[in-house]
Amino acid sequence: MVMADRPEVQTASGPMTALTVVGLAESLVNGLARVPLRRPWEGPGGLLDNLGQSVTRQVVRSFMGYSMGLPIEEFRSMEKVLDDICQAVMPPFIALSDGVEITSDTVGGVPGLWCRAKASSDAYVDDADDKQAIGATILYLHGGGYIGTSPIMYTAFAAALVKHTGYEVFIADYRMAPEFPFPAGVLDAAAVYRGLLERGVAPSHLVVAGDSGGGGLATSLMSQLQAEAMPKPAAVALFSPEVDLDLDRPSITDNAQLDILPWNVPVAPYLHGVQPNDSRVSAVYAELDPDWFPPTFVCWGADEMFRDGIQAFAAALEVAGVRVYAMEEYGMFHVFPILMPWAEPSRRVFRALHELAGRHITADPDAEQTH
Repeated sequence: MVMADRPEVQTASGPMTALTVVGLAESLVNGLARVPLRRPWEGPGGLLDNLGQSVTRQVVRSFMGYSMGLPIEEFRSMEKVLDDICQAVMPPFIALSDGVEITSDTVGGVPGLWCRAKASSDAYVDDADDKQAIGATILYLHGGGYIGTSPIMYTAFAAALVKHTGYEVFIADYRMAPEFPFPAGVLDAAAVYRGLLERGVAPSHLVVAGDSGGGGLATSLMSQLQAEAMPKPAAVALFSPEVDLDLDRPSITDNAQLDILPWNVPVAPYLHGVQPNDSRVSAVYAELDPDWFPPTFVCWGADEMFRDGIQAFAAALEVAGVRVYAMEEYGMFHVFPILMPWAEPSRRVFRALHELAGRHITADPDAEQTH
């Protein structure tokens, strides 16, 4: 379910949606035309990686800059069109490229998508007899600044996680702002977590992961689990998490010209009056404790706007005694593993995440692909 499919969400008319999509296409073409003028061959990697990074940065920056200027009903309608395209394209693509299948499910009353390795080359996970053992179950909270994107848009990255780690991934379709501000998304994440436990997934077998706003939501979920006296997961994996909504650190302005994010990062729709330094929404201000905050993997790009806040969060975890595995990749922008899973820095992230699993996640040989 994309946000536009929820009955509480308003959308634009058909003609207005068409104009919005045309405007997006024009913005992307304009952005691509700028790539050759920005010396795309220069960068931290090889020629192809540098070109890929330059094109990705400009395309995403153009998309986000255009989207942030739209009225919310036009944004939701455009998001619906993109979601429909992904629904048609992504399942066959990742099945062919990664051997991963997508199935819809509702866990704890929250819809979402499972991404799992095929049990065999010619069988589907739901009807195969030779189920594969699952290394871990990931509850994934997708990014989008708490306001946009959908689970199907994240299936390529989830498939990369499945391929490189052997885990199964559930991408939760949590409610987003401005229609559903804090704490709606946190409550949805907690409902999915509780639902997985009720299905028999052991906490020691469970990883909570997220990127950008979803990474911030993952840290908020840890506080919510503590408040509800629920067991913590085996680990948390965060990719460029949005953990400091104050947005007052030097990298916010210093890296604005290097990152994919718009210079005016929107947080007010999600906060809806909650102070940005509230520890429930900005984990960098939380009183962290290893008794309730699990071992954490966190990665970020040296060129991203959130860099300083994430560095402070990683340092706070270490001071608190939480086991933390931190990776900063030179020359990389916000959520680079999601946008460029083929790049060598992203592959280093996948390898490190796999090593983390071996140290902190208990394998479940009896787990089935039909949780």
